[in-house]
Amino acid sequence: MTYHHHQHLHRKKTSASTSAIRSPQLYHFNAGITTVTMSKMGRKSLILKRALAASFVLLALYAFFNTFILSPFSPNSSPDDANPSLNSRISFSEPEDPQRFHPNSKRVKVFMYDLPRKFTHGVIESYAMARGGLKGPVDDVSKLKYPGNQHPAEWYLFSDLMKDEKERIGSPVVRVMDPEMADLFYVPFFSSLSLVVNPIRPNGGGGGLEENVYSDEEMQQSLIEWLEGQVYWKRNKGWDHVFICQDPNALYKVVDRIKNGVMLVSDFGRLRPDQASLVKDVILPYSHRINTFNGNVGVESRKSLLFFMGNRYRKEGGKIRDMLFQILENEQDVVMKHGAQSRESRRAATQGMHTSKFCLHPAGDTPSACRLFDAIVSLCVPVIVSDHIELPFEDVIDYRKIAIFVDSTAALKQGFLIKLLRAVTIERILAYQQELKKVKHYFEYEDPDGTVNEIWRQVTLKLPLIKLMINRDNRLVKRDLSQPDCACLCSNQSGITNTL
Repeated sequence: MTYHHHQHLHRKKTSASTSAIRSPQLYHFNAGITTVTMSKMGRKSLILKRALAASFVLLALYAFFNTFILSPFSPNSSPDDANPSLNSRISFSEPEDPQRFHPNSKRVKVFMYDLPRKFTHGVIESYAMARGGLKGPVDDVSKLKYPGNQHPAEWYLFSDLMKDEKERIGSPVVRVMDPEMADLFYVPFFSSLSLVVNPIRPNGGGGGLEENVYSDEEMQQSLIEWLEGQVYWKRNKGWDHVFICQDPNALYKVVDRIKNGVMLVSDFGRLRPDQASLVKDVILPYSHRINTFNGNVGVESRKSLLFFMGNRYRKEGGKIRDMLFQILENEQDVVMKHGAQSRESRRAATQGMHTSKFCLHPAGDTPSACRLFDAIVSLCVPVIVSDHIELPFEDVIDYRKIAIFVDSTAALKQGFLIKLLRAVTIERILAYQQELKKVKHYFEYEDPDGTVNEIWRQVTLKLPLIKLMINRDNRLVKRDLSQPDCACLCSNQSGITNTL
């Protein structure tokens, strides 16, 4: 195509456009085309808006169903549970104490034997009748009151398992009524009370009156005969059975026949190494016999440096008491009183412990005594002079933070103990008191989450060992040993002593 031809065409197009603009008919025609085009575009825009709205609704429905209907979490889960990554970044809850029982943990199942009445409420009746409080057995056992003494754990554990499960808040064990479901079997004989039913033990000289006198030895024998007839005792040779013998002499006649079981004891003072150990058994606290101190920490009202009240003359390891009396009784700011258990002496002990900075705990007939726990609930820093003492709940309590330990040899050096205590600063005493206040609930049998729950927790810790011993016993052949085998585990075999 030539240059002139191109120019001709361009002029024709320009001329046509100009004439179209100038022509009214052509203008209306073009306007109609524009109106039709805009109408089509409006319909497309409306369809697009409706599609977007529908998409939004579908997305909202998907989110709703995915979160609330199809979610794998339980209805009781919190909204944050659905976003574990968020939970890993942000947490508003307090950290849990690993030592306390978690309510969602698996609870150990305990079957409590329904012993013949004479082993439980019958012991209380016999105790009351021996003192003139009752003329004979009662029909309503709820009217019986367990007498106050320093070995009440047997009553508190029995009462705890008798409660409705709804009342047993925080307990690490659950009572089961079917023995086939049980992990452990509890034998609720009131062995400590049985030991002291008679104010004066029969002399064995014969006579008609003595035929009706209560005999703890006969009760022990009768209990074992009854127990050895039970299928669940014979099944595992007693390894999964739990016995309460808090008084150091409780069940002494039959201890060799129950030593496979878990024994709940105050100490090992009168038990042989092949009968008891820290590995197999549980150390219990005595019940404190004086009122709990409910005041604040401080030394302003504690004018005495050191306080002791108790029997001065004791047997065996308790002979150290008389020696300490001789060394300390004339020291300034030191109170040393000789006195037996009585209501009046408990009032005096309460006053003394609540107004002293330190409370002396020397060994008695056995390494431990209720005096230690009296001191703890009094916020009176215990000074322990008892080389063979075992203490309760040592996996959760560091006793070095709440007590001062002095070995017997050092304590008997003239002036050593007083010099040691006078050197303890007020700040250190306050730190001891703060720690005592933190742990004293472990020694309150009446506390709903106190001593009883902690005893049961300690018992549950023995379950893996119990299962091990059952399996081990079942595969061993019977053998005669000239010395205890590896199942007998004792503490402090090195003979090391520690003091400040």
